[in-house]
This record gives sequence, structure tokens and C-alpha cells, in this order.
Amino acid sequence: MGATNRRVSIRDVSPRVDGGRYPAKTSRGETVTVEADVFADSHDLIRASVCWRRVGQRRWTEAPMQLLANDRWRGEFVLDDLGRHEFRVTGWIDRFGSWQRDTRKKLDAGVATDVDLAIGAELLEEVAARATGEDAELLGAMRTTLLDTARDRDERSDLALAPAAGELVARNDARRFATESDRYPLRVDRERARYSSWYELFPRSAAPEPGRHGTFADVIDRLPYVAGMGFDVLYLPPIHPIGKVHRKGRNNSVEAGPDDPGSPWAIGSDEGGHEAIHPELGTMADLQRLVKACGKHGLELALDIAFQCAPDHPWVSEHPEWFRKRPDGSIQYAENPPKKYQDIYPLDFESDDAEGLWDALKGVFEFWIGKGVKIFRVDNPHTKAFAFWEWCIASILDEHPDVIFLSESFTRPAVMKELARIGFTQSYTYFAWKNTKWELEQYYAELFRTDVRDYFRPNSWPNTPDILTEFLQYGGRGAFVQKLVLAATLTANYGIYGPPFELMEHEARPGAEEYLDNEKYEIRDWDLDQSHSLAELIRLVNRVRRDNPALQQDRGFAIHHVDNDQLFAYSKRDPQTGNTVLVVVNLDPHNTQAGSTWLDLEALGIDGDDSSFTLHDRIADARYVWHGRRNYVALDPHVTPAHVFVLEA
Repeated sequence: MGATNRRVSIRDVSPRVDGGRYPAKTSRGETVTVEADVFADSHDLIRASVCWRRVGQRRWTEAPMQLLANDRWRGEFVLDDLGRHEFRVTGWIDRFGSWQRDTRKKLDAGVATDVDLAIGAELLEEVAARATGEDAELLGAMRTTLLDTARDRDERSDLALAPAAGELVARNDARRFATESDRYPLRVDRERARYSSWYELFPRSAAPEPGRHGTFADVIDRLPYVAGMGFDVLYLPPIHPIGKVHRKGRNNSVEAGPDDPGSPWAIGSDEGGHEAIHPELGTMADLQRLVKACGKHGLELALDIAFQCAPDHPWVSEHPEWFRKRPDGSIQYAENPPKKYQDIYPLDFESDDAEGLWDALKGVFEFWIGKGVKIFRVDNPHTKAFAFWEWCIASILDEHPDVIFLSESFTRPAVMKELARIGFTQSYTYFAWKNTKWELEQYYAELFRTDVRDYFRPNSWPNTPDILTEFLQYGGRGAFVQKLVLAATLTANYGIYGPPFELMEHEARPGAEEYLDNEKYEIRDWDLDQSHSLAELIRLVNRVRRDNPALQQDRGFAIHHVDNDQLFAYSKRDPQTGNTVLVVVNLDPHNTQAGSTWLDLEALGIDGDDSSFTLHDRIADARYVWHGRRNYVALDPHVTPAHVFVLEA
């Protein structure tokens, strides 16, 4: 390093993903909080600012940063434009502020001299030369007053030592020898990336007549039911033609009967591939009518994208180089030993025609975007090349910054995080298997209280067509309600696979965490009017989410102590509005549990250990007055397993 006049160091900037290699995520209208260690040698005061701009723009916008403690500074800003942005931190010596501090001490001690005031005048002269208009006049007047030796030193210095003078100087300061940090990327997504409520259904099971294959028109008729529960994303499993070769039968049987519809994830047949629609669902025009109808009901359609092929998918004959061949010349089907999926051929990302394969897969997204679909749930992305996803998602978002990608990946933590880093908007989590208090506390502290929160947007699902946990198999109604409340209040994004969830389907294949008579392999008929349905409770929970900004973001999360390991307490506080929600959940689905809290009052925005405050339980529609940190709570899972309290002002 050569000689330099820069004396300020900037370290540990956040948000920063992999040293700035990948963008941190934010959403339109969300406050971006930037922090950094900004410090210098000796005892001079410093100032710092955060600057931001859209990538490709020349001009930066700037906001001052405030000192927190121990050289840690914080600044905030809000972005309204979707797409790629960048920010940096700037730090510089506050020469005038340092003079103000030292001169005030000298005046208080009675040791200030005319020379001390002349130093301040010299600094003002330098700044005034840059200023214009009223600022220049004020700076000149302060300088003249400091040099007026006919007046008392205290009187001469009063105006120059005022805080307003420091801000005036800072506004016009040349910032000599300022230090700039590296530039760090940000990606701004639309609001639904930050906050969404998903409902998954199989369109082929949407027909009102038992045994008939459902259509997109039937799904349109189902929209009032879905919207009435308060969901805003309707997610459909793959809608493409289903392979006929090696088609699976009911409950994943190797042999399919003549009437078995097969798995929608075995994509492609002589009727088309990833850019075709299963003929029994309807036409492309029918799909676009569904997209439009969703919009009228406040819903948005999400499609499943599964990059795998049935043996009779057109790509198998047109592009055999995209598949891995075994020594006997046959194509390698999917396996998860000892499981075999003969109805699915994985794509080979080590293909000699990688460029052709990548372009074709990206083209699938572009095709459906052209049909009005902007949300995609991506099946098993961890079984495809990371480099492909990084390229594909970045390319699409550059052209369509309002597209949302949900990563359906239940695999090793490092892999799930990598997928989020390289571009996926939202990510499935291990939520379905987190049942104990210590598991929940540890997991969500990691997601919300570490740098993982800068790039990993969790989307909590208690069930999926592939997942029926033992907890739901044996926990009864209390387990379903508990998981609903946890999923909907822990994370701003959540979803359920229905109707099995609201109807509390819990029959599993023996020895497995999978549904018996799985809808993946057969058409099911659902009686949505069953008296035990959770639909009304789901509607209430989703209404609470819509009424409370605290539940529409993943900041301001805090865990609160309860002296019973079966009671889990946490809160979320919206940093912009101050809206605060406190949740207490009974983790025991069978028995009443009671205990005393030890609340983090600061996290709730409550001042004073002896303060009283009113909590409105939105589930039971009851109000409670609590006092200080310690309060008694008891929850009967057969009545309601949870309190969802809104703190009232």
C-alpha cells in the first residue's frame, strides 16, 4: 500500500453476503438497515454515511449514519424500484466537530485562547468557499464572529459551537481524505417475496363430481374457497402431460392400472413436455382464464417447475445427450436408494451440450412468464447445478424483476443456504420437523438473528404432498392447530397443502411419513364442508397476518423465556410501524400446559419493568392486562393451543 492521507477504516459492513459476492435481499418499501465499524486513529471525531443507487446509474443517494456504540454505525434507507442495486459506506474525519468538542472543553476549563477560535474560523472559511446561498452567508457570519476579538470568547463561540453549526458544516464539508467501502449488492423484490400465504391443491382433484378428472375451470370455481381462507398464492403441482411409460400406480406402486393418472412430476409424453398442458386439465386459454380469475380474487397463480422428464418426454428422443446413459445403453432413471423412480429421468448437467440444456430450461420459465405466471415453486433444485441456477435466475430477474422463485429443497443446511445465496427468492425450511422448544428456538434464532437473514427468506410448510410427519399423524387436532399458528406467525411466508391440511388428514403409509392414498398418484375427492375442518380458523389466522405488519416481515424477532419447556413464546415487532405481536404456543398437542413468562420488554417496545400493558388475543378475541416481565399463562390444546397477542397502545 502506498502513501495515503486517508485515516478512516471501514470494516464488517452488513448486510453482506459472502463478502459481497451475492446480493442481500430486500423488498420494495422495506427499510434497509446498513451497519459498519467505522473508526480512525487518534481521538478525532468522524462522520459516516451510507450511499446507494440502482446498478447502472451514475448518481448516488446518501443518508447519514448514526453512531451506536464502540465504533458501530447504522444507517437506513428504503428502495422502491425492483431489481439490482448497490450500496457503500463512506467515512471521514470530522475536523470541525473535533474542534467543537475540544474548544468547548477549553472554554469550560477557562484555557481557551484567540488562536483556538481562529482555528475554528479557518475551518469555517474552507467550508464557506464550497457553500452557496444562505449556507455560505451563515458560515461567513460565524467565521467573522469567531475573529471578533472585541467580544468575549464565550460569546464569540456560542453560535459556532451549537449542534446546528456542526450540521451546517457537515452539509458543505469537502470530506477531505474520505474512505469509501467496497460496493455491496442488493436485490429488491416485490412485496409478495417478503410476505405471502400459499395454498397448494391438485387441479385434477378439484372436480365436484366424484371420480371425474378436474379441470382449470373447476379450479376457478374453487377460488372463492381458497381466497375466503385468506390465501394470496394458489400453487398448482405440475400441469404438464404425464408420462405413460413406467407410469406409477396408486401409493407409488410400480404397476399402474389402466385408470391410474400417474404422478404429475413424471413430466412429458407424446402429448408434449414442459411447455404443454395436460389435455384433461384444459387448454392454454383455460389456464390464462385461471390466471385472470385468480387476480380477481386477490390471488396469484404459482406453478411447479420440475426439471426432470418421463421416459416418453419429447426431449428424450430429441436430445438424448441431455440424459446420462448407463453401460447397457439405457438412460439412468432417478434413484434415492433403495427407492427407484423408473418414471423419471434426471437431466445430466454434465452434458456435452450444457449450453443447449441451460437455454432450454431457462426457456421453460420464459414460456410461462409469457403466459402471465410470475411465481414458481421449483422442485428439488438441489439436484441441479448451482451454476445453472445462478445464471438462470439472474438472467430472468434482469428481464422480469417481479418474478419469484421458491426453492423446494429439504437437504443439507449448507446446500439449502447456497441455493438462497445464488438467487432463490424464498426457501422451504425444516419447520415440519421442528417440534420441541429447543429445536424451534435454535432454528429460528439462526434464521432471524444471524447473517442468514440477509439472503434466506424462509417459507414454512407443516405438510406437503411428500410430507406427513409423525407429529401430525398422531397429534390430533391440537397438532394441526399448533403447526398452523407456528407456520403463520414465525415466518412472513408460509403455506399449506390442502385440502388434506384443513381436513386434518393423518393416515400414513405404514412406516413412512407419507400420505396413504397419496394424491400424487390418484385423483381424490374432498368434502370441504366437513364439520371438523380448520378452514374457519385458517381464515382467522390469515386475517391476523393481514392486520399486523409485524407478521408481514422477518425482522424484530425475539424469543421470550417461559419456565415450562412445553410452552414456546416469541414476538415479532415491525421496525417501521412499531406493531408488535407476541405468540405463546403449547407444544404438547394432548395436555394443558402452564407456566410463567420472563418477557424481554425492550423487544416488545415496553419501557419499565413495572409497566402494565394490554394484550389482545386475536384467536380467542379476549383482552388481558399483563404487568412487567413475569406473567402466568395456561393453554389447553383441546380448546386453543396458542395465544396470538397483539400489543395495544
